[in-house]
Amino acid sequence: MEKKNQLYEGKAKKVYETDDPEVLIVSYKDDATAFNGLKKGSITGKGVINNQMSNLLMQGLEKKGVPTHYIEELSERETAVKRVKILPLEVIIRNISAGSFSKRYGVEEGIVFDNPTIEFSYKNDDLGDPLLNDDHAIALKLCTREELETVKKYAFIVNDFLKDVWKTCGVTLVDFKIEFGKTSDGTIVLADEISPDTCRLWDSKTGEKLDKDRFRRDLGGVEEAYAEVMKRLRQASL
Repeated sequence: MEKKNQLYEGKAKKVYETDDPEVLIVSYKDDATAFNGLKKGSITGKGVINNQMSNLLMQGLEKKGVPTHYIEELSERETAVKRVKILPLEVIIRNISAGSFSKRYGVEEGIVFDNPTIEFSYKNDDLGDPLLNDDHAIALKLCTREELETVKKYAFIVNDFLKDVWKTCGVTLVDFKIEFGKTSDGTIVLADEISPDTCRLWDSKTGEKLDKDRFRRDLGGVEEAYAEVMKRLRQASL
């Protein structure tokens, strides 16, 4: 598969065209950002871990009935994916209070919810990715109501799957952000990535943070945390 023109470069990835108009190549970077790009840095080896972790988890999710953009892992950092039009919605599932939820509502971190919560934010850096509800998403024509219901259904399946996987790794899934896209025939598929960049992961016994919060909050040991969750995931059977 031939890598051609670079289409896009984001905070964590570069995207290239290929000789197939329906296939793109995603290349994962070690760059790290937080707070809508206000904090910038680098996490050595992050690109390799995020690429390989996303691919493992997406292959597992395909078996659970969640279609994804994954096609083939090409190298440590590069993966062939289906070309999709990303829905401008960030989909956040929360199992435990943490991060912006705790800050927004003035509650301590670590409150286990009776049921997982779902929230959406408008994927727009200039506006700071504001929260929106179902009706806002429809009014802004970000998706149809049918598409939104499909996204919700898949998001909760993703949550159940990830909770189970991480539990076997001695890790608690606190919350995560995912994105969906539409293929050329209109099929909704899981896109973007699933990694310590996009999930809050706490060690089940110690509560130690094993995710991007170590970078956000200057806790140190960022590379070690990413490597640890990848090691545990490899030891689990998906």
